[in-house]
Amino acid sequence: MVFFDAKRRLYPVILLLIITIGFSFSGCSSLSKKDDKATAPATTTSTAVPALYYNFGDVLVPKELKVDKKSSFIYQTGGFTAGVLVLKGRIKTSSLISFFESNMVNDNWKIISSFKSEQTLLLFQKAQRWCVITIADVTYNTNVKIWVAPTI
Repeated sequence: MVFFDAKRRLYPVILLLIITIGFSFSGCSSLSKKDDKATAPATTTSTAVPALYYNFGDVLVPKELKVDKKSSFIYQTGGFTAGVLVLKGRIKTSSLISFFESNMVNDNWKIISSFKSEQTLLLFQKAQRWCVITIADVTYNTNVKIWVAPTI
């Protein structure tokens, strides 16, 4: 019985040790990213950020965001693409907002409205389509949902 009680007291210590090691690894990875940015020229713009066009040919997405295929739904037919693209990554919300605001305008989207709080919503429009981008911080990640739909 004494051994069991000592084992129960050891669990919180092990858990705290695992969490501390996890934070130290994530801290080191963020330091290396800062060092990379420090060596880059000071005049970099948001378009210099490595980015990709996924399913929607006119919605640029930062390369640090990875597609969540289980949560995404894309509908394609004869030159038309609509649906929701769900992405996850470790990027600051403020830099994502700036990225989308500048790059969507570069791809001829017109910003209609934005709501910035714990969950940010950006609303864009083109002649025949709407795009809604939501950005939310969750534990250890930033979730981004990009909805593209036709106008009625």
